[in-house]
Amino acid sequence: MLFRITNLRVPVERPESELTEIVSQRLGLGSGEIRSLKILRKSLDARQRDSLDFVYTLIIDGFERGPVNVRGRDGLQVEAYSPPIFEELPRGTAPMPYRPVIVGSGPAGILAGYFLALQGYRPIILERGKAVRERVPAIRSFDSGGEHDPENNYLFGEGGAGCFSDGKLTCRITGPDVDWVLERFVECGGRPSLVYENRPHLGSNKLPMICRNFRRKTEALGGEYRFDCRMEGLQFSSGQLTGIETSSGFIQTQHCVIAIGHSARDTYEMLVRSGLPLQPKAFQLGLRIEQPQDVINRHKYGRPEYLQLLGAADYSLVAKGQRDLFTFCMCAGGIVIPSISEPNMFCSNGMSNSRHDTPFANSGLVVTLEPDQFGSDHPLAGVRLQQKYEAIAFRMTGGNYLAPVQRARDFLADRTPDPKEQLPSSYPRGTQSHNLAAVLPPPILQAMKAGLPVMDRQWRGQYLPDAVLVGPEMRGSSPVRIDRDRVSWEIPGLKGVYPVGEGAGYAGGIVTAAVDGLRAARKIVSVYRSPD
Repeated sequence: MLFRITNLRVPVERPESELTEIVSQRLGLGSGEIRSLKILRKSLDARQRDSLDFVYTLIIDGFERGPVNVRGRDGLQVEAYSPPIFEELPRGTAPMPYRPVIVGSGPAGILAGYFLALQGYRPIILERGKAVRERVPAIRSFDSGGEHDPENNYLFGEGGAGCFSDGKLTCRITGPDVDWVLERFVECGGRPSLVYENRPHLGSNKLPMICRNFRRKTEALGGEYRFDCRMEGLQFSSGQLTGIETSSGFIQTQHCVIAIGHSARDTYEMLVRSGLPLQPKAFQLGLRIEQPQDVINRHKYGRPEYLQLLGAADYSLVAKGQRDLFTFCMCAGGIVIPSISEPNMFCSNGMSNSRHDTPFANSGLVVTLEPDQFGSDHPLAGVRLQQKYEAIAFRMTGGNYLAPVQRARDFLADRTPDPKEQLPSSYPRGTQSHNLAAVLPPPILQAMKAGLPVMDRQWRGQYLPDAVLVGPEMRGSSPVRIDRDRVSWEIPGLKGVYPVGEGAGYAGGIVTAAVDGLRAARKIVSVYRSPD
């Protein structure tokens, strides 16, 4: 019989190998009564810095006698458990005369393509950039001062922006689809604990290998990747997709999963010109904050021995106000990177390798901006706003893709720094000091200045003294949504087109985008039989 145990608190010093013994003691079970134990969730409770605990949710199998629906004084609860099942859908019978096409090889496109390949549909995955083997040297060249390649960079290429944006697998959704996706990441090279950690992290150094492994599995099942191939148009007949115009020629198909990233701005332009229903969507923007990692470690852990056990500390903060300011994509022991898809613009992001071993911590500091403040009701008004401030940031530092930076205390005091002042930063191409108020829309600037002192008070004055701000941060989420039907997942009135993932406005991270792509693929399988 299966039981779920929630809120099992274990000191961080106790290894996972002792969990069966710990559970047996807590439940009063004899030796051997637990046949198996599986971790569902594991999170760190750091509220009491002198005594940190891991909090577990577990599934155990074995004992036939109580307790059932028991709650302990410390919140421990035990209840009978029936696991959710990733159901195999019945295959559709409608004809599919041509192979399905996936546009984009980010998380949504990778998982949509892989699932279709598993089911025998031999998908074609189009990627405007290059394979990861060629992305890595191009990115290193840019970081060292080289030219920006608009088709092969931190945002475009195999794996999409997610391949070089830290690799966090945190998401707010749960269920069999999420579990299936996480298990596939493990199969392709992620560590087994990814499936249960509260804040799982692949690491930017591991993601290229994982993306490559997904591709090799997809190709072994009959799928096909086509790199340097950009979607340039869609053809329809009586509302049915008939093919895709690409930079490498025309592809005949009646099923296309549009899994573009939220930085494919030229593709958005093409979709608007083609009459597809795009809508402006609220998105997050702001700055990135960078601090010494040892400051974060001391604040969160208290005792130095915890660093050896737990590694570089992270954090999550929210400052409530008229507009909430919150941290996003916190990169412990990481670096600040450029998030640039077009020439002559600058935008920041963050990443960290699996070792979290740089002396810097960085995090996005973002505020949500609603469409009624974009300045226009055009579908791409949010994109235009991003471009405006990214262009200001680029010109501010002399057009060399340097990062504009400012001490947090000078930002709050509206003091214009000396451009020659060199501030500590992990950004590889170099920085230049400027007043970052110029790279933010007025509502965001106001929320940042109101929220940062609140965050500093939450940390008892330890958050801002050593902090450097980098800006702007504009790519936290998509400013666009492509309409789709809630049942078929197709664009209303345009049969055979399935918009998914972050670029379509339906996801906000690697896992949610991957799940969105998976669900679109399942829709296709449930309606259509595989192509001949």
